[in-house]
Parts: sequence; structure tokens; C-alpha cells
Amino acid sequence: MYRVVGFLVRWFLGIFNKVKVYGRNNLPTDGGYVLACTHSGWIDMLNLGISIYPKPIHFMAKKQLFDQKALGWFITKMHAFPVDRDNPGPSVVKVPMKLIKDGEIVGIFPSGTRNAEASNLKQGAITIAQLSKAPIIPAAYIGPNTPKEVFSKKKGYIIYGEPIYVNAKGKEKEGREAYTQLLEQQLGELLTQLQDNIRQDSK
Repeated sequence: MYRVVGFLVRWFLGIFNKVKVYGRNNLPTDGGYVLACTHSGWIDMLNLGISIYPKPIHFMAKKQLFDQKALGWFITKMHAFPVDRDNPGPSVVKVPMKLIKDGEIVGIFPSGTRNAEASNLKQGAITIAQLSKAPIIPAAYIGPNTPKEVFSKKKGYIIYGEPIYVNAKGKEKEGREAYTQLLEQQLGELLTQLQDNIRQDSK
């Protein structure tokens, strides 16, 4: 079902919303990994998905989104899975760990801001990568974030950075915090680089 829905999404966005991808060579060709991307709206999830299609990305999404019948059905078909961010349980780590073990991609949107939720999501990405021994691929997105912007044919841009391998041992808090700061730094630098690339392309 994912291939069918993914194909339709790619076809639809291809008509209205062309996306240019930089750094595709940084994506691992085999094995599971964590994909951590800046976040500004729900269209970025679709554009990230079609940039890697037909391989699916299993996005961690707020459980409240699944309460909306149509949206819940759609994001489930797009391989998203619910996470209770207010009361996180063992499944927050166990589900992505199993997916990565099976060679799948787990998508996390920690955003580029420094609020508490963004920090927790960055730390979550680090913890998952540490326990699964899988790399984190940082990414940045600039482009349409609403249906209106899609229909206005606003172009989208994605950049993938070099893999981050978490070498912190055990439950070392300081080590995880250092990698959390590194991920935040990488996301910021990628966003700046992507802005520069867009300016260069527009000349």
C-alpha cells in the first residue's frame, strides 16, 4: 500500500512542487538509520518521503495526529507511527530500534528551535542511534509547508548531511548531551548551507 500511496503523492507533488535534493550521496545504501530533519510543517514529511521513494521512512508522529480519521489513515499508510510525547513509554525507543534492526529508516523532526520539545526529540534521536549503533543522517528542508504554497508551485529544497555516529558509551549523560549539541549544530549549518545553495541557484 505504501508504494501506491507514495507513488500518488510523488506524482501529485511532482506537478505542483518540484524538489531539489543536495547531498543524496550521504544516505547509506544499506542498513537502517535515523533521519533527523528540521521541521516547519507537514509538507516536509511528504517531500522527504518522495526524495527517498520507494524506500519508506517510518516517521515518529504525535499520537494526536492519529485521532483525526483522514489524516490518521493517510500517515499510517505513509508508515508513520504514534508517539505519546507527554507520557513517553518504552515503545518510544523499542519501536524505532526494531525498525532499524530490520533495516528501515526512522524519521524524526526535532526542528531547528531550542524549545524543550525540540531538545527532547534531538536527545531521543541520539539515544536511538546510540542503542541501535546506527548512524544519524541530519537533514534540512526549505519549501512549501501548506497546501496553498504547494498549489502556488513554490519549489522545495532538501539537503542531507554526513552521517553522525554516536560513540558515547552506556548511559553516559555527558556524552549524549555532547552529541545532542553536535546534532543541533549540524542541523543549523545544513540549513545555512541550503539557504546559500538556493541563492546560488537563483542567480
